[in-house]
Order: sequence, then C-alpha cells, then structure tokens
Amino acid sequence: MKALVFLLVLANVLFFAYAEGYFGRPDNPDAGRMEQQLNPERIRVVGRGEPPVGEAKKAPEPAKDTDEAGGEAAGKDVGAESAAPADKAAAPADKPMAAAAPAGPQSCVVWSELTGPEATRLASLVEEKFTDFKAERRATPVEGGGWWVFIPPLPSKADAERKAGELKRMGVSDFFVVQDAGPNRFAISLGVFSNEQGANDQLANLKAKGVRSAKVGQRITKDALHAVEARGPAARQAALVAAAKAALPEIASQTCK
Repeated sequence: MKALVFLLVLANVLFFAYAEGYFGRPDNPDAGRMEQQLNPERIRVVGRGEPPVGEAKKAPEPAKDTDEAGGEAAGKDVGAESAAPADKAAAPADKPMAAAAPAGPQSCVVWSELTGPEATRLASLVEEKFTDFKAERRATPVEGGGWWVFIPPLPSKADAERKAGELKRMGVSDFFVVQDAGPNRFAISLGVFSNEQGANDQLANLKAKGVRSAKVGQRITKDALHAVEARGPAARQAALVAAAKAALPEIASQTCK
C-alpha cells in the first residue's frame, strides 16, 4: 500500500515537472499544437486579410442610416429643386383669374314714390325672380320731414334708458327715446330742425358736452316714400319691367339718371 501511494506521488511530481518545462521546451511554442490538431486536412482558407463575405455585406449597415438618409434627403431636395421650375411655370395658370366684367351691356331701372309695402314687394320680386339684377332700396323723406339730431337705435329699451341716464349726467335734458315700432325704435332724438344747418349747430353743442355718439340725418317719418333701383343685363330689362308692371300696375319705372 505504501508503495502504491509513493508511485502516485512520484507520477504527479513528474507530470508537474514536464508541464512546467523542467525537461526542456521546443523552440516554437506552437509545435506542440500542431501535433494536437484533429483532421488538419479539412481546414480550408477562405481569405487572407479580408473579412468574410457575410460580414462584408453587414459592415456598411451603420453608415447606411446616415449616408442613405442623407442621400434620400438630398434626393428629395434635388427633386424639390427640379420640381420648382415646373411649379413656377405652372403658377400663372393656377392663379385665379380676375372676375370677368358682366357680359353684354348693363341697364339700370328705378321705381320711385313707393310706399313701404310696395317697395318691399318690388324688392322681393327682383331678388327672387331676377337674380342677375342687383336691387337697392332707399327711403326718401317727405316734404317738411326736416332734419334731426339723434343717437342711433340701441339694442333694447334697457340700453336706451341707460344711455338716457348718461345724457342727464352730461347736462342734456332735451331728448326723448323713440318707442314706436320701426327702424328707429330705441333711438334717442336730441332735436328736430327744419334745415340741416340748425341740426349741425345742435350737434356741435352736444359734442362740446361730451356726447360723441350723436349724428345728424334726415328725419324719415311713417309717411316717407321709398325707391327701388335695379341694375343688371340690358337684355333682361324688358322682362323685369313687365313683371313689375304685373305686380304693381299703378307704378311706372324710369331709367336711372
């Protein structure tokens, strides 16, 4: 038993000495490896100093993100630049043309001295059946209607009363709020005059007191007359006049001055 243990220890010591080179080493450290090769005849050299084909294809990928992106951007820029002249050349064709002047000669016809309902009926006729005509309605004061100084109609009675309170605080006492139904309801009258000069003098006095919203205008009463003027193609004037005559037989038309 002691002899067996001694042999095992001796074998370990000898192997250690061999492994550490105490018995000498070959000049080429790789000489031992050549002897340890398995099937060396199956080794095939695929390239000398060159990367394998698969890696060569993958190598440019990092640069592709930048170079190709730059190339694509450059391509877009080049495309945009190449398209720009075409766009510029096409621009004049795309621009909307100025509105063409009405074709053919134009005419203007007017109906005067109409009552309010008559003017409304005639204006509606033009707007509904003669859309190629443009109708304009205006009121004309009757003789003796005079001129007035006024604050234009306010949205509600409460607003008119609030404005009246402001006038009192400014020292204006000669006024009244129009209550009658119509276009001047809730306007504030500041004086009625027989001529325009008297109305302008009153307006100047009110401005001096700080009343900035007052105006001067002709006084349109309930008895005021109206006029309807229609402008459109001359070729259709006869048809318009005939339709107006059928609707209002007693009203005659005139050519605009």
